[in-house]
Amino acid sequence: MILLIPIIQTMSNPQQPILTKFDEDDQKGVSKALGVRYLSSKNQLVEDLVMDEHPVALVYNELSHVVMMVTPVDLENFAVGFSLSEGIISNCHELYDLEIVQSNLGIEINMTISARAFAQLKSKRRAMMGRTGCGLCGIESLQQLEIDTPQISHRYQQDCLQFIPIALKQLPTKQPMTLATGGAHAAAWVTLDGQLLAVFEDIGRHNALDKLLGFLSLNDHDLKTGFVLITSRASYELVRKCAKLDIALLASISAPTALAITLAEGAGMGLASFCRGDGYVVYTTVSSPL
Repeated sequence: MILLIPIIQTMSNPQQPILTKFDEDDQKGVSKALGVRYLSSKNQLVEDLVMDEHPVALVYNELSHVVMMVTPVDLENFAVGFSLSEGIISNCHELYDLEIVQSNLGIEINMTISARAFAQLKSKRRAMMGRTGCGLCGIESLQQLEIDTPQISHRYQQDCLQFIPIALKQLPTKQPMTLATGGAHAAAWVTLDGQLLAVFEDIGRHNALDKLLGFLSLNDHDLKTGFVLITSRASYELVRKCAKLDIALLASISAPTALAITLAEGAGMGLASFCRGDGYVVYTTVSSPL
């Protein structure tokens, strides 16, 4: 259990805020920040835990493709999930090797992919700096905006929706970074009986989802036997990432965007948002009654 003591002492001349790594209970991806809280006429030195955010370069066959800002945990899952959800590889068999290298500049994930996948990557390569709050950063033209979403091969069953509240009740206990910092997004895989098979956290909602998708793919999990639950809004790129892996239902705690609803409906994907407490709103009409 991580206990936070936010107010350390009262100071008339507060020190400059500093940042140190935090490793209590092996809590990776989190740092300790020392700052000053201004409250009425008093200045108080406070100690908080904050999320780590590092540049991570994804390199394919020695070609640097993208730099993402990522919480530096579960990086193998992240690299695999990103490669699949962005259509760089079609399955894990096209990924021959993966090596994580850390330097003073950041982290490189060097991957060797098949000749087919690499040729496809070079044909539509885009140089971009991926920021945690935006899925479009760095594209060079509107022509590079990919909103084509593959069709889902199956329909989710309507009775899956009843498991959303059950999963929501479990979720807070599976989010140690959020508990410590209040600054993480989470993506969870919910089984057809409402249990949480896996939960991944990151400073970026896209990254959290990619970590989850990578984990599920590396473990050869049947993606017809559950659905994704995210703690963020449902934006178009999250719908697109799930569709790339043929996931039939996406549930989000916050609101959907108009484009996300349009793409989900067109792909045959279920989209449920405002999943809070015992309620949720379903925005798409595609489902199986059985």
